[in-house]
Amino acid sequence: MNVTITPSAEKFMRRMIRFNGGETFGFRLMVTAGGCSGLASEFTVEATPLPGDSVVESNGIKLFLPAESRLLLEGVTIDFSDALMSSGLSFIDPKAGSCGCSSASAAPGVTTIDVFSIGHKH
Repeated sequence: MNVTITPSAEKFMRRMIRFNGGETFGFRLMVTAGGCSGLASEFTVEATPLPGDSVVESNGIKLFLPAESRLLLEGVTIDFSDALMSSGLSFIDPKAGSCGCSSASAAPGVTTIDVFSIGHKH
């Protein structure tokens, strides 16, 4: 699987894992096609991958990816931005084009997922 995680996204994922489970847990990222920007997602911190998940490791982070997420994230760079008005993961896909709607927050091929969309299991 060819997915790149930037240092800022890696830092965010490590924090989520540390605060929501512990160092042996993984970051489960569910990405689906949809919306004007092309992708919708949510994420949780899990002790183990769920059935059907693949585990992609990057610098010691276990990323749990369902099948659809693996297909949609192929060739994508996952980044994290922390701005005053919006913080969240961004998916930079060099294959994506513009859909024609106006968005001041994202360039063509960039999908931003706000941290408020975080899912958490108790």
